[in-house]
Amino acid sequence: MFESRKGRYLTRGINENVCIELQIFLWKLIDELPEPRDYLQVFDCEVTASGLQRVIHRQEQPEYRAEYVLTDKITPVEDKIYVIDDGEHCTMLFASEY
Repeated sequence: MFESRKGRYLTRGINENVCIELQIFLWKLIDELPEPRDYLQVFDCEVTASGLQRVIHRQEQPEYRAEYVLTDKITPVEDKIYVIDDGEHCTMLFASEY
């Protein structure tokens, strides 16, 4: 799952509402995740009280969960983002777009 040779795609919603720095960070988290990887990666994006971006990265099989707080100056997002590997493509989308 999520081999680098596959095409990586974004929905229009992600492209228009998630800054490129956060997009790259999420792809990097997937790339650094040890094998095996679930076909569905979930990112719960929250804004902290101090305005920083918190990202909770999780998958179901095998179970995985990690939390990050980004200190870089990025435009924070308050939404759930999925990244799905369908076997041929990897697509980043908001959960509401699924």
